[in-house]
Amino acid sequence: VFRKTRLFLLTKRATDIVAAVCGLLLSLPLAAVTALFVKLDSPGDPVFYHQERVGLNGTTFIIHKFRTMRSDAEARTGPVWSAGDDDPRITRVGRFLRKTRLDEVPQLWNVLRGDMSLIGPRPERPQFVEQLTSQIPYYGQRHVVKPGVTGWAQVRYSYGASVEDSLEKMQYDLYYVKHLSLRFDLLIALETIKIVVLRRGAK
Repeated sequence: VFRKTRLFLLTKRATDIVAAVCGLLLSLPLAAVTALFVKLDSPGDPVFYHQERVGLNGTTFIIHKFRTMRSDAEARTGPVWSAGDDDPRITRVGRFLRKTRLDEVPQLWNVLRGDMSLIGPRPERPQFVEQLTSQIPYYGQRHVVKPGVTGWAQVRYSYGASVEDSLEKMQYDLYYVKHLSLRFDLLIALETIKIVVLRRGAK
């Protein structure tokens, strides 16, 4: 049983709001430059990427990111797993954005709206959640907390794009859910900053 006290939830939400507001304001100049480079790299394509994801208690929401793939990436295939940094659908600028995680900055708007938290399991697409739920026992337990911009699985496991990878990452997600605390969130935030500074890959 995963227990979350009301005080913890209120404190976590307050932290999310303050961090999201500060992050959005401080990142405005960088976001403007990023948007410009995305546009110059692929004229005619949108700067932002909007996609349905599964959040708290299985509800869906629209996530926002800077676009890192061609706009027609799934035109012929439909929803498919990403192949990570080696995915040929990733644009030149997109590869840099993933390395630095700058593509994640617009998700702060999702945090401010309450769709996501700064820290939590990575939100997956409904099509993949349906597949993984049928193949991995207890997979749905990831949804007892809000998904996060970063999380324990993201800082402890390399990019995953298969059922097997999802099973491995779920172990970290469930560990996080079971050991929820503000101290744990702070540790994950510090680990994320270290990864971004060292540019040690993308989630």
